[in-house]
Amino acid sequence: MSSEANAVWNECLRVIEQHVNEQSFSTWFKPINPVRLEGSSLTIQVPSQFFYEWLEDNYVQVLKLAIKSILGPNGKLEYAVVVDRGNSQNQPYVVSFPQGNNSNASKKVANESTDNKSPFHLQSLDNDMLLQSNLNAIYTFNTYIEGDCNRLARSAGFAVATKPGITSFNPLMVYGGVGLGKTHLVQAIGNEIKNGPEDKFVLYVSSEKFVNQFMDSIKDGNVKSFTNFYMQVDVLIIDDIQFLAGKDRTQEMFFHIFNHLHQNKKQIIMTSDCPPKDLKGLEERLLSRFKWGLTADLQMPDFETRVAIIKRKMQSEGIYIPDDVIEYLAYTVDTNVRELEGVMISLLAHASLNRVEIDLALAKAIMKNIVKDIETEVGIDFIQKTVSEYFDIKIDDLKAKTRKKEIVTARQVAMYFAKEFTNHSLKSIGYHFGGRDHSTVIHAVQTVNDFMETDTAFRNSVNDLKKKFKMRSY
Repeated sequence: MSSEANAVWNECLRVIEQHVNEQSFSTWFKPINPVRLEGSSLTIQVPSQFFYEWLEDNYVQVLKLAIKSILGPNGKLEYAVVVDRGNSQNQPYVVSFPQGNNSNASKKVANESTDNKSPFHLQSLDNDMLLQSNLNAIYTFNTYIEGDCNRLARSAGFAVATKPGITSFNPLMVYGGVGLGKTHLVQAIGNEIKNGPEDKFVLYVSSEKFVNQFMDSIKDGNVKSFTNFYMQVDVLIIDDIQFLAGKDRTQEMFFHIFNHLHQNKKQIIMTSDCPPKDLKGLEERLLSRFKWGLTADLQMPDFETRVAIIKRKMQSEGIYIPDDVIEYLAYTVDTNVRELEGVMISLLAHASLNRVEIDLALAKAIMKNIVKDIETEVGIDFIQKTVSEYFDIKIDDLKAKTRKKEIVTARQVAMYFAKEFTNHSLKSIGYHFGGRDHSTVIHAVQTVNDFMETDTAFRNSVNDLKKKFKMRSY
């Protein structure tokens, strides 16, 4: 290893560390070894072809920024990819960065200047440069797993994609917490329309970018061009609309654009982290218009949906993992899709780096290192499944309104363990048991504690179940 290359790469790491989260930095950048420095060209060694492709697909701009910052505008990065570490005769496969015209990296770099400019600097949609919808092609309905958590939103989204601007779902507002698939769904709608038979211009934009473009148009004196551009789109998808809160001038501009598009039967699609009634800092006239169409929410995926997501992800990567690993991941990560996908990516990376098969032991080791917010492997789905099997009732009965004694007892026991073994709030636990109030959970916990003191058979049953959960969380 060249000392100069090592020094340059350490400086690059300082830049990279400021632009990626701690988990990504540890997984994708720490394993890299600097090989040599020749002029303004730095060669780094990565442990596998998969590793190289992931860097190129996901971190090309961060790497470009670091290289240009340290080595100047002529800085160049090359990879030495280890194809077969077990054969010392085999030289590492070396590729240049960026590659030729067929490279994803080169496309991203080539488009950088266009992406960073406001699209409305051109006067009409006739110019091909404007026909960039900012959509990610991987977000499609085929890759969007349907479940009880998202069925309404997905169905409405597909209806909009089939007949944009014609259905009563205009605007379509999709809301939900972080990592539940809002961006995936709305971009799937956009891609479906864009690839459909009708010649419609679809534009996806984050509310932050919309605000920045509008402020730039004021500074540059071309507000009219900004307005004309947005009024010409056929489908406007604006992500995280809640970030318009408190920006009065931007809200006024969006109000006029919204009216124009809606009156001309153009489709408007928005995402938010909460329903319109809970949005703060937005004008009432905007909020009233948000309610004209359909508001659909995305909830946390249930166990079956999480299993389907994992299987689809592994299938798309061409990788087989055992069913017990799939179930383990689905049981353990019961928060959101984004965290689940992050765990799967780390699992693939570790298996690739260490050249080992993916098994339950590897999955558990990775989970302990990267999922810091989950202190237990026992989720509510697992508790409900285990308790329902123990008492020989259906899982749905735990969520139903029935007051049969045996079901009420099982439900209270499940709530008791949910409170003991998970980090869910009382409100969240109640939600998972048919939308019950937090006070119901408090009553359930107290009832179980009281029965354990007076009923030996009941106490033994609870202790038997507790052993199962402790073994699971070991």
